[in-house]
Amino acid sequence: MTSKGHAMAPGDITPIQQMVSSCSGAILTSLLVTPLDVVKIRLQAQQSPFLKGRCFVYCNGLMDHLCVCENGSSKVWYKAHGHFNGTLDAFVKIVRHEGIKSLWSGLPPTLVMAVPATVIYFTCYEQLHVALKVRLGEHADKASLFAGAIARVGSVTVISPLELIRTKLQFQKQSYRELSACIRSAVEANGWRSLWRGWGPTLLRDVPFSAMYWYNYEQGKAWMCDRYNTTEPTFAITFLSGAASGSMASIATLPFDVVKTRRQVELGELQALNCNDTIMLMFDILYLILISNERMATVPYLQNNLQKSVLLTSGISSLVVASCKTSSTLSVMSKIVAEKGISGLFAGFLPRLIKVAPACAIMISTYEFGKAFFHKQNQETRLVRLQPGNS
Repeated sequence: MTSKGHAMAPGDITPIQQMVSSCSGAILTSLLVTPLDVVKIRLQAQQSPFLKGRCFVYCNGLMDHLCVCENGSSKVWYKAHGHFNGTLDAFVKIVRHEGIKSLWSGLPPTLVMAVPATVIYFTCYEQLHVALKVRLGEHADKASLFAGAIARVGSVTVISPLELIRTKLQFQKQSYRELSACIRSAVEANGWRSLWRGWGPTLLRDVPFSAMYWYNYEQGKAWMCDRYNTTEPTFAITFLSGAASGSMASIATLPFDVVKTRRQVELGELQALNCNDTIMLMFDILYLILISNERMATVPYLQNNLQKSVLLTSGISSLVVASCKTSSTLSVMSKIVAEKGISGLFAGFLPRLIKVAPACAIMISTYEFGKAFFHKQNQETRLVRLQPGNS
Protein backbone atom coordinates (compact mmCIF):
# COMPACT_ATOMS: atom_id res chain seq x y z
CA MET A 1 0.00 0.00 0.00
CA THR A 2 1.16 3.49 -0.72
CA SER A 3 0.86 6.30 1.74
CA LYS A 4 -0.70 8.56 -0.84
CA GLY A 5 -3.10 7.87 -3.65
CA HIS A 6 -6.72 7.53 -4.47
CA ALA A 7 -9.06 5.88 -2.01
CA MET A 8 -10.26 2.49 -3.12
CA ALA A 9 -13.73 2.73 -4.62
CA PRO A 10 -16.41 0.30 -3.37
CA GLY A 11 -16.68 -2.72 -5.61
CA ASP A 12 -13.37 -1.86 -7.33
CA ILE A 13 -12.12 -5.46 -7.02
CA THR A 14 -14.02 -8.62 -7.90
CA PRO A 15 -15.34 -11.19 -5.40
CA ILE A 16 -12.75 -13.69 -6.67
CA GLN A 17 -9.98 -11.20 -5.88
CA GLN A 18 -11.51 -10.66 -2.42
CA MET A 19 -11.46 -14.44 -1.89
CA VAL A 20 -7.80 -14.69 -2.93
CA SER A 21 -6.89 -11.81 -0.60
CA SER A 22 -8.73 -13.36 2.38
CA CYS A 23 -7.32 -16.83 1.63
CA SER A 24 -3.73 -15.55 1.59
CA GLY A 25 -4.41 -13.63 4.80
CA ALA A 26 -5.88 -16.72 6.46
CA ILE A 27 -2.91 -18.93 5.58
CA LEU A 28 -0.34 -16.32 6.69
CA THR A 29 -2.23 -15.71 9.96
CA SER A 30 -2.37 -19.42 10.78
CA LEU A 31 1.34 -19.85 10.03
CA LEU A 32 2.34 -16.97 12.31
CA VAL A 33 -0.12 -17.49 15.19
CA THR A 34 -0.29 -21.31 15.48
CA PRO A 35 3.18 -21.67 17.14
CA LEU A 36 1.94 -19.54 20.07
CA ASP A 37 -0.97 -21.92 20.68
CA VAL A 38 1.16 -25.06 20.22
CA VAL A 39 3.56 -23.82 22.91
CA LYS A 40 0.63 -22.88 25.17
CA ILE A 41 -0.88 -26.38 24.84
CA ARG A 42 2.48 -28.05 25.51
CA LEU A 43 2.90 -25.99 28.67
CA GLN A 44 -0.65 -26.92 29.75
CA ALA A 45 0.12 -30.61 29.17
CA GLN A 46 3.23 -30.26 31.34
CA GLN A 47 1.28 -28.72 34.23
CA SER A 48 -1.74 -31.03 33.93
CA PRO A 49 -1.16 -34.13 31.75
CA PHE A 50 -3.85 -34.79 29.13
CA LEU A 51 -5.57 -38.10 29.85
CA LYS A 52 -7.32 -40.26 27.28
CA GLY A 53 -10.78 -38.91 26.49
CA ARG A 54 -10.01 -35.40 27.74
CA CYS A 55 -10.47 -32.50 25.35
CA PHE A 56 -8.64 -29.27 24.71
CA VAL A 57 -9.18 -26.30 22.40
CA TYR A 58 -6.67 -25.73 19.60
CA CYS A 59 -6.58 -22.31 17.92
CA ASN A 60 -4.81 -21.64 14.62
CA GLY A 61 -5.45 -17.90 14.75
CA LEU A 62 -8.59 -18.18 12.62
CA MET A 63 -10.99 -20.32 14.67
CA ASP A 64 -11.08 -22.68 17.64
CA HIS A 65 -11.06 -26.44 17.15
CA LEU A 66 -11.92 -29.12 19.71
CA CYS A 67 -9.31 -31.88 19.95
CA VAL A 68 -9.65 -35.15 21.86
CA CYS A 69 -6.70 -36.78 23.62
CA GLU A 70 -5.76 -40.23 22.36
CA ASN A 71 -4.02 -43.09 24.16
CA GLY A 72 -1.04 -42.39 26.37
CA SER A 73 1.26 -42.63 23.36
CA SER A 74 4.33 -40.42 23.62
CA LYS A 75 4.21 -39.80 19.86
CA VAL A 76 1.26 -37.41 19.90
CA TRP A 77 2.42 -33.82 19.51
CA TYR A 78 0.63 -32.36 22.56
CA LYS A 79 2.33 -34.69 25.06
CA ALA A 80 5.21 -33.03 26.92
CA HIS A 81 8.49 -34.58 25.73
CA GLY A 82 10.68 -32.58 28.11
CA HIS A 83 10.52 -30.00 30.85
CA PHE A 84 9.94 -26.39 29.85
CA ASN A 85 10.76 -23.42 32.08
CA GLY A 86 8.50 -20.94 30.34
CA THR A 87 7.26 -19.85 26.92
CA LEU A 88 10.63 -18.83 25.45
CA ASP A 89 12.33 -21.95 26.81
CA ALA A 90 9.57 -24.08 25.26
CA PHE A 91 10.07 -22.44 21.85
CA VAL A 92 13.82 -23.06 21.95
CA LYS A 93 13.61 -26.68 23.16
CA ILE A 94 10.84 -27.68 20.75
CA VAL A 95 12.82 -26.33 17.77
CA ARG A 96 16.11 -27.81 19.02
CA HIS A 97 14.88 -31.31 19.89
CA GLU A 98 11.87 -31.82 17.61
CA GLY A 99 12.56 -29.58 14.64
CA ILE A 100 11.00 -26.29 13.61
CA LYS A 101 8.05 -28.06 11.93
CA SER A 102 6.82 -29.12 15.37
CA LEU A 103 5.70 -25.54 16.01
CA TRP A 104 2.90 -26.15 13.49
CA SER A 105 1.82 -29.54 14.87
CA GLY A 106 -1.86 -30.30 14.30
CA LEU A 107 -2.32 -27.39 11.87
CA PRO A 108 -3.15 -29.06 8.49
CA PRO A 109 -6.45 -30.75 9.55
CA THR A 110 -7.77 -27.51 11.07
CA LEU A 111 -7.14 -25.51 7.89
CA VAL A 112 -9.71 -27.65 6.06
CA MET A 113 -12.40 -25.77 8.03
CA ALA A 114 -10.68 -22.52 8.99
CA VAL A 115 -9.61 -21.25 5.56
CA PRO A 116 -13.00 -21.72 3.82
CA ALA A 117 -14.75 -20.20 6.86
CA THR A 118 -12.51 -17.12 6.72
CA VAL A 119 -12.93 -16.74 2.95
CA ILE A 120 -16.74 -16.92 3.25
CA TYR A 121 -16.74 -14.48 6.15
CA PHE A 122 -14.54 -11.79 4.61
CA THR A 123 -16.12 -11.99 1.15
CA CYS A 124 -19.64 -11.77 2.62
CA TYR A 125 -18.60 -8.82 4.76
CA GLU A 126 -17.14 -6.94 1.80
CA GLN A 127 -20.22 -7.46 -0.38
CA LEU A 128 -22.62 -6.56 2.43
CA HIS A 129 -20.59 -3.51 3.44
CA VAL A 130 -20.74 -2.06 -0.08
CA ALA A 131 -24.48 -2.75 -0.40
CA LEU A 132 -25.39 -1.38 3.05
CA LYS A 133 -23.37 1.83 2.60
CA VAL A 134 -25.56 2.66 -0.39
CA ARG A 135 -28.82 1.76 1.39
CA LEU A 136 -28.09 3.48 4.71
CA GLY A 137 -27.31 6.84 3.12
CA GLU A 138 -26.38 9.36 5.81
CA HIS A 139 -25.93 6.50 8.31
CA ALA A 140 -23.42 4.76 6.04
CA ASP A 141 -20.83 4.74 8.84
CA LYS A 142 -22.96 2.08 10.60
CA ALA A 143 -22.77 -0.26 7.58
CA SER A 144 -19.69 -2.04 8.95
CA LEU A 145 -21.55 -2.83 12.20
CA PHE A 146 -24.42 -4.63 10.45
CA ALA A 147 -22.28 -6.16 7.70
CA GLY A 148 -19.92 -7.69 10.27
CA ALA A 149 -22.77 -9.19 12.30
CA ILE A 150 -24.64 -10.63 9.30
CA ALA A 151 -21.47 -12.02 7.68
CA ARG A 152 -20.56 -13.82 10.90
CA VAL A 153 -24.03 -15.36 11.24
CA GLY A 154 -23.69 -16.72 7.71
CA SER A 155 -20.22 -18.18 8.13
CA VAL A 156 -21.00 -19.76 11.52
CA THR A 157 -24.20 -21.32 10.15
CA VAL A 158 -22.31 -22.89 7.24
CA ILE A 159 -19.27 -24.08 9.19
CA SER A 160 -20.84 -25.26 12.50
CA PRO A 161 -22.18 -28.60 11.16
CA LEU A 162 -18.88 -29.33 9.40
CA GLU A 163 -16.85 -28.65 12.55
CA LEU A 164 -19.21 -30.82 14.62
CA ILE A 165 -18.83 -33.68 12.14
CA ARG A 166 -15.03 -33.24 12.10
CA THR A 167 -15.00 -33.58 15.88
CA LYS A 168 -17.17 -36.71 15.74
CA LEU A 169 -14.84 -38.27 13.15
CA GLN A 170 -11.93 -37.61 15.48
CA PHE A 171 -13.72 -39.15 18.48
CA GLN A 172 -14.64 -42.26 16.49
CA LYS A 173 -11.21 -42.45 14.77
CA GLN A 174 -12.78 -42.37 11.32
CA SER A 175 -11.41 -40.86 8.11
CA TYR A 176 -13.01 -38.19 5.92
CA ARG A 177 -14.02 -41.00 3.53
CA GLU A 178 -16.59 -42.02 6.15
CA LEU A 179 -18.00 -38.49 6.34
CA SER A 180 -21.38 -39.31 4.75
CA ALA A 181 -21.92 -42.27 7.07
CA CYS A 182 -21.10 -40.11 10.11
CA ILE A 183 -23.57 -37.40 9.03
CA ARG A 184 -26.27 -39.98 8.33
CA SER A 185 -25.86 -41.64 11.75
CA ALA A 186 -25.95 -38.26 13.53
CA VAL A 187 -29.14 -37.23 11.71
CA GLU A 188 -30.83 -40.59 12.31
CA ALA A 189 -29.99 -40.45 16.03
CA ASN A 190 -30.88 -36.84 16.86
CA GLY A 191 -32.35 -35.18 13.74
CA TRP A 192 -30.99 -32.47 11.44
CA ARG A 193 -30.99 -29.82 14.18
CA SER A 194 -28.32 -31.77 16.07
CA LEU A 195 -25.79 -30.78 13.39
CA TRP A 196 -26.03 -27.18 14.65
CA ARG A 197 -25.52 -28.07 18.30
CA GLY A 198 -23.49 -25.29 19.92
CA TRP A 199 -24.56 -22.82 17.21
CA GLY A 200 -26.25 -20.48 19.72
CA PRO A 201 -23.31 -20.02 22.13
CA THR A 202 -20.97 -19.56 19.17
CA LEU A 203 -23.18 -16.78 17.80
CA LEU A 204 -23.36 -15.09 21.21
CA ARG A 205 -19.60 -14.76 21.18
CA ASP A 206 -18.79 -14.30 17.48
CA VAL A 207 -21.57 -11.96 16.30
CA PRO A 208 -20.97 -9.19 18.90
CA PHE A 209 -17.23 -9.63 18.38
CA SER A 210 -17.57 -9.28 14.61
CA ALA A 211 -19.90 -6.27 14.79
CA MET A 212 -17.65 -4.41 17.25
CA TYR A 213 -14.48 -5.43 15.44
CA TRP A 214 -15.48 -4.18 11.99
CA TYR A 215 -17.10 -0.99 13.26
CA ASN A 216 -14.08 -0.04 15.38
CA TYR A 217 -11.70 -1.08 12.61
CA GLU A 218 -13.36 1.09 9.95
CA GLN A 219 -13.67 4.04 12.33
CA GLY A 220 -10.09 3.68 13.56
CA LYS A 221 -8.74 3.33 10.04
CA ALA A 222 -10.60 6.46 8.89
CA TRP A 223 -9.40 8.42 11.95
CA MET A 224 -5.76 7.44 11.40
CA CYS A 225 -5.96 8.29 7.68
CA ASP A 226 -7.26 11.76 8.59
CA ARG A 227 -4.60 12.20 11.26
CA TYR A 228 -1.75 11.32 8.91
CA ASN A 229 -3.33 13.11 5.93
CA THR A 230 -3.54 10.09 3.61
CA THR A 231 -6.44 9.00 1.40
CA GLU A 232 -5.36 5.34 1.30
CA PRO A 233 -4.43 3.42 4.48
CA THR A 234 -0.85 2.22 4.82
CA PHE A 235 0.11 -1.25 6.03
CA ALA A 236 0.91 0.23 9.46
CA ILE A 237 -2.51 1.89 9.72
CA THR A 238 -4.42 -1.31 8.92
CA PHE A 239 -2.17 -3.35 11.22
CA LEU A 240 -2.61 -1.04 14.22
CA SER A 241 -6.35 -0.55 13.56
CA GLY A 242 -6.84 -4.32 13.37
CA ALA A 243 -4.89 -4.97 16.58
CA ALA A 244 -6.73 -2.25 18.52
CA SER A 245 -10.23 -3.20 17.33
CA GLY A 246 -9.53 -6.91 17.88
CA SER A 247 -8.33 -6.21 21.43
CA MET A 248 -11.44 -4.18 22.32
CA ALA A 249 -13.81 -6.76 20.85
CA SER A 250 -12.05 -9.68 22.57
CA ILE A 251 -12.25 -7.99 25.99
CA ALA A 252 -15.95 -7.14 25.57
CA THR A 253 -16.88 -10.70 24.50
CA LEU A 254 -14.56 -12.58 26.88
CA PRO A 255 -17.38 -13.90 29.16
CA PHE A 256 -19.09 -15.49 26.13
CA ASP A 257 -15.75 -16.99 25.05
CA VAL A 258 -15.26 -18.55 28.50
CA VAL A 259 -18.77 -20.05 28.39
CA LYS A 260 -18.43 -21.28 24.81
CA THR A 261 -15.07 -22.94 25.49
CA ARG A 262 -16.37 -24.62 28.64
CA ARG A 263 -19.46 -26.00 26.89
CA GLN A 264 -17.38 -27.10 23.92
CA VAL A 265 -14.98 -29.10 26.08
CA GLU A 266 -17.75 -30.61 28.23
CA LEU A 267 -19.70 -31.70 25.15
CA GLY A 268 -16.58 -33.25 23.65
CA GLU A 269 -15.78 -35.21 26.77
CA LEU A 270 -19.37 -36.45 27.04
CA GLN A 271 -19.22 -37.63 23.43
CA ALA A 272 -15.92 -39.36 24.11
CA LEU A 273 -17.45 -41.04 27.18
CA ASN A 274 -20.42 -42.15 25.09
CA CYS A 275 -18.19 -43.72 22.43
CA ASN A 276 -15.86 -45.42 24.93
CA ASP A 277 -18.68 -46.88 27.05
CA THR A 278 -20.48 -48.22 23.98
CA ILE A 279 -17.29 -49.96 22.81
CA MET A 280 -16.75 -51.49 26.26
CA LEU A 281 -20.32 -52.81 26.31
CA MET A 282 -19.81 -54.51 22.95
CA PHE A 283 -16.61 -56.12 24.21
CA ASP A 284 -18.53 -57.43 27.24
CA ILE A 285 -21.06 -59.06 24.92
CA LEU A 286 -18.35 -60.68 22.79
CA TYR A 287 -16.61 -61.89 25.94
CA LEU A 288 -19.83 -63.60 27.08
CA ILE A 289 -20.00 -65.45 23.76
CA LEU A 290 -16.37 -66.58 23.91
CA ILE A 291 -16.39 -67.91 27.48
CA SER A 292 -19.72 -69.73 27.23
CA ASN A 293 -19.44 -73.53 27.01
CA GLU A 294 -23.10 -74.45 26.95
CA ARG A 295 -24.96 -72.90 24.05
CA MET A 296 -28.51 -73.30 25.45
CA ALA A 297 -27.56 -71.80 28.79
CA THR A 298 -25.77 -68.89 27.16
CA VAL A 299 -28.49 -67.67 24.79
CA PRO A 300 -31.00 -66.47 27.43
CA TYR A 301 -28.17 -64.95 29.48
CA LEU A 302 -26.76 -63.25 26.41
CA GLN A 303 -30.17 -61.94 25.37
CA ASN A 304 -30.76 -60.53 28.85
CA ASN A 305 -27.37 -58.77 28.94
CA LEU A 306 -27.78 -57.55 25.37
CA GLN A 307 -31.05 -55.85 26.35
CA LYS A 308 -29.33 -54.25 29.34
CA SER A 309 -26.45 -53.09 27.13
CA VAL A 310 -28.79 -51.49 24.62
CA LEU A 311 -30.68 -49.73 27.42
CA LEU A 312 -27.48 -48.51 29.03
CA THR A 313 -26.07 -47.27 25.70
CA SER A 314 -29.33 -45.46 24.99
CA GLY A 315 -29.21 -43.94 28.47
CA ILE A 316 -25.69 -42.62 27.94
CA SER A 317 -26.70 -41.09 24.59
CA SER A 318 -29.72 -39.47 26.23
CA LEU A 319 -27.49 -38.09 28.96
CA VAL A 320 -25.24 -36.45 26.35
CA VAL A 321 -28.20 -34.88 24.55
CA ALA A 322 -29.86 -33.79 27.81
CA SER A 323 -26.66 -32.21 29.07
CA CYS A 324 -26.29 -30.21 25.86
CA LYS A 325 -29.87 -28.99 26.03
CA THR A 326 -30.03 -28.10 29.69
CA SER A 327 -26.66 -26.35 30.02
CA SER A 328 -27.73 -23.05 28.46
CA THR A 329 -25.38 -20.10 28.24
CA LEU A 330 -27.08 -18.39 31.19
CA SER A 331 -26.90 -21.49 33.39
CA VAL A 332 -23.22 -22.02 32.58
CA MET A 333 -22.52 -18.36 33.41
CA SER A 334 -24.37 -18.73 36.72
CA LYS A 335 -22.38 -21.84 37.53
CA ILE A 336 -19.06 -20.13 36.78
CA VAL A 337 -19.99 -17.09 38.93
CA ALA A 338 -21.07 -19.40 41.78
CA GLU A 339 -17.77 -21.31 41.62
CA LYS A 340 -15.26 -18.54 40.93
CA GLY A 341 -17.09 -15.22 41.19
CA ILE A 342 -17.42 -12.57 38.48
CA SER A 343 -13.69 -12.83 37.77
CA GLY A 344 -14.30 -16.37 36.53
CA LEU A 345 -16.08 -14.95 33.46
CA PHE A 346 -12.87 -13.09 32.56
CA ALA A 347 -10.52 -16.03 33.06
CA GLY A 348 -7.75 -16.19 30.46
CA PHE A 349 -7.94 -12.45 29.77
CA LEU A 350 -4.25 -11.97 28.94
CA PRO A 351 -3.75 -15.18 26.89
CA ARG A 352 -6.82 -14.36 24.78
CA LEU A 353 -5.62 -10.80 24.22
CA ILE A 354 -2.14 -11.99 23.24
CA LYS A 355 -3.70 -14.44 20.77
CA VAL A 356 -6.48 -12.30 19.28
CA ALA A 357 -4.69 -8.95 18.82
CA PRO A 358 -1.86 -10.21 16.54
CA ALA A 359 -4.21 -12.58 14.69
CA CYS A 360 -6.61 -9.73 13.85
CA ALA A 361 -3.75 -7.41 12.91
CA ILE A 362 -2.04 -9.91 10.62
CA MET A 363 -5.26 -11.05 8.97
CA ILE A 364 -6.73 -7.61 8.20
CA SER A 365 -3.44 -6.01 7.10
CA THR A 366 -2.68 -8.91 4.76
CA TYR A 367 -6.24 -8.82 3.42
CA GLU A 368 -6.08 -5.05 2.81
CA PHE A 369 -2.66 -5.44 1.17
CA GLY A 370 -4.12 -8.03 -1.20
CA LYS A 371 -7.07 -5.75 -2.01
CA ALA A 372 -4.72 -2.83 -2.71
CA PHE A 373 -2.60 -5.04 -4.97
CA PHE A 374 -5.62 -6.12 -7.05
CA HIS A 375 -6.94 -2.54 -7.05
CA LYS A 376 -3.68 -1.35 -8.61
CA GLN A 377 -3.68 -4.21 -11.13
CA ASN A 378 -7.26 -3.41 -12.17
CA GLN A 379 -6.44 0.28 -12.60
CA GLU A 380 -3.45 -0.50 -14.80
CA THR A 381 -5.55 -2.88 -16.91
CA ARG A 382 -8.18 -0.18 -17.44
CA LEU A 383 -5.56 2.40 -18.44
CA VAL A 384 -4.08 0.01 -21.00
CA ARG A 385 -7.53 -0.62 -22.49
CA LEU A 386 -8.27 3.13 -22.70
CA GLN A 387 -5.11 3.91 -24.62
CA PRO A 388 -5.60 4.62 -28.36
CA GLY A 389 -5.23 1.52 -30.52
CA ASN A 390 -6.17 -0.90 -27.66
CA SER A 391 -9.93 -0.54 -27.99
